[in-house]
Amino acid sequence: MKNRPGPLSGCTLAVTAHRRADDLIASFERRGAKVLHAPTLQIVPAPDDQTLIEATRRVIANPPDDVVVTTAVGFRGWVEAADTAGLAADLLSTLEQSRLLARGPKARGAIRAAGLVEHWSARSETTAEVVEWLRDQGVSGRKIVVQLHGLSDPALMDALRSAGASVRGLEVYRWGPAPDPAAVERVIGQICAGAVDAVVHTSAPGAQALLDAAVLAGQYDALVTALRTGRVLNACVGPVTAAPFQALGLEPLVPDRYRLGALIRIVTDRLTDDNARSIETAFGQLVIRGGAAVLDGEVLPLGPGPRAVLAALVAAGGDVVSRPDLLAVLPGAEDVHAVEVTVNRLRTAVGRPELVRTVVRRGYRLAVEPVGMTT
Repeated sequence: MKNRPGPLSGCTLAVTAHRRADDLIASFERRGAKVLHAPTLQIVPAPDDQTLIEATRRVIANPPDDVVVTTAVGFRGWVEAADTAGLAADLLSTLEQSRLLARGPKARGAIRAAGLVEHWSARSETTAEVVEWLRDQGVSGRKIVVQLHGLSDPALMDALRSAGASVRGLEVYRWGPAPDPAAVERVIGQICAGAVDAVVHTSAPGAQALLDAAVLAGQYDALVTALRTGRVLNACVGPVTAAPFQALGLEPLVPDRYRLGALIRIVTDRLTDDNARSIETAFGQLVIRGGAAVLDGEVLPLGPGPRAVLAALVAAGGDVVSRPDLLAVLPGAEDVHAVEVTVNRLRTAVGRPELVRTVVRRGYRLAVEPVGMTT
């Protein structure tokens, strides 16, 4: 009995996240996808733990009126570092007397997990909204600590200072370079070649780092074109993550709820509902994916050449495609003999030679009528 394929069977996804990437990848793989993991950045602890401990001592000695918690991982890391130094009880007691402001639900969850209660939480999950709220409340003479989140915007803290507040930044972690730059470059090449169905981002710095890596690889224009034309689904966990792409006039897919679960569902739904590259054949439904085809529920891995030919035949909807037209879609091919060789490779990979039919002196077409029916 044939195993029922997952909704993403045959799909190839690229994940640029570093933190919590395992959860994201496992969810997509359970749905049948092949996942390429190429973190464009990595989270590293503050370069000097002693600096963080000393900053924590100053917070305890000079309690702030307001504490802005920007990320769950950062807040947890701060409390853990304080605990290691024997300062956790004093830090939590200090924070309990402060007005705790969460950048969003995840930061709010970390505050509550520490046994504290937030005073207010931003709906947009942006630091800018927190700053705006503080300014509206009035911050003149108030002492504010901002837990930084890797690539914070100094202008936001300057806005609070200009309104009369005393502002201190607290760095718990920072963004470091990609752990494997070669993997990032390979994924960029696959995105540009159309071998990836979707690329998934969970942070704005990670999204920007993908664009920066494309510049270094000499593939920036090709990457932006692939994302702009929709050949590759570009998905972001929220509007903040999408901002680097939106600055280029691109419109990534963003779920209504800015959570990993919602991101996974919307990517799955979009790829499942996208039937632009599918056709009913004599052997069942044929769907073209980034690095494979799915025929009657069976995933068929294909090389770039056979996949390009099959995609052209699917686009023709059963009509004949000439050898010169197929030659035009074959990467690096120079004559029509390469078309014949590629068609033979395609028939072998599919395992149903009759799927691709030869039309004498004209070219090739897909068998879209029932088996045994003459044309």
